[in-house]
Amino acid sequence: NADEGDSGTFADRLVMECDPFMLIEGMTIAGLAVHATQGYIYLRSEYPVAHKLLNEAIGRAYAAGYLGDNVMGSGKRFDLEVRLGAEAYICGEETSLLDSLEGKRGLVRAKPPLPAIVGLFGKPTVVNNVLSFAAIPFIMSKGGQAYADYGMGRSRGTLPLQLAGNVKQGGLVELGFGISLRELMEDFGGGTLTGKPLKAVQVGGPLGAYMPESQWDTLIDYESFAAVGAVLGHGGVVMFDETVDMGAQARFSMEFCKIESCGKCTPCRIGSTRGVEVIDRIRSGENADMNWDLLEDLCETMIDGSLCAMGGMTPYPVQSVMKFFPEELSAKR
Repeated sequence: NADEGDSGTFADRLVMECDPFMLIEGMTIAGLAVHATQGYIYLRSEYPVAHKLLNEAIGRAYAAGYLGDNVMGSGKRFDLEVRLGAEAYICGEETSLLDSLEGKRGLVRAKPPLPAIVGLFGKPTVVNNVLSFAAIPFIMSKGGQAYADYGMGRSRGTLPLQLAGNVKQGGLVELGFGISLRELMEDFGGGTLTGKPLKAVQVGGPLGAYMPESQWDTLIDYESFAAVGAVLGHGGVVMFDETVDMGAQARFSMEFCKIESCGKCTPCRIGSTRGVEVIDRIRSGENADMNWDLLEDLCETMIDGSLCAMGGMTPYPVQSVMKFFPEELSAKR
């Protein structure tokens, strides 16, 4: 799954453009381990350089005997090819990705069955992201303990954290789990580019919560983020200074879901559409208290009833604005 569509994320692109063989080797090892004979890299079409370099690297791997009918003389076969997506955010969801690979419209599938049981073309399928496969060569070479020595608690290993938005020193830094969000933004990011005070930070892509200053000392690991109602996701960190209208950001989150929803389930398809309308009514001052309660109920319905994380997580940024920046969601200032 190289359909890297989250805002502020570019770790997959850097892996594929700077060391595509890391991904190819990881996928080949995984393929041989599960006795798979065919692998696909589902790449977003907005990455033309990665597309070119991956195809060149795959061609060289075939020529060297690392792919094909007799991988490194083992008598085992593993083929690999790149397939381009069509810029649909929902196809980053694993079952929508499988539908797209099969030449269908990308729709979320109900689970169970899981892709590991019934996946691509009805066959058992392993679906992982670029970073997971890229970690395999190191683990195979140095051992699992060497990888687990990084991190903390149940979050072991490293995570390439990507700093974007209003940040002075944007880019990628690979760190073990356990650094605080504040340390990351100040020590590595250098604060905001504008020099104005930081107001909020969104971690985990467009479906991640907007975290206020009271949460910036949260340690970057899955359990700590879950404890404060946030998600770590793909490690994208987008920073916003004090000039940003958080009410507009909440509306954008709902509108993003409205545009990108596959439309299969009602809570996501209709919920996001009504969510935009309700936020607009709140911001215009129309029956604000009633619509505020309605928005809370709508968010809970989307979380509980959506078929996948698209609809299930869209309320996170909205709820975080309602909780930490309520005055900015009220009537327009």
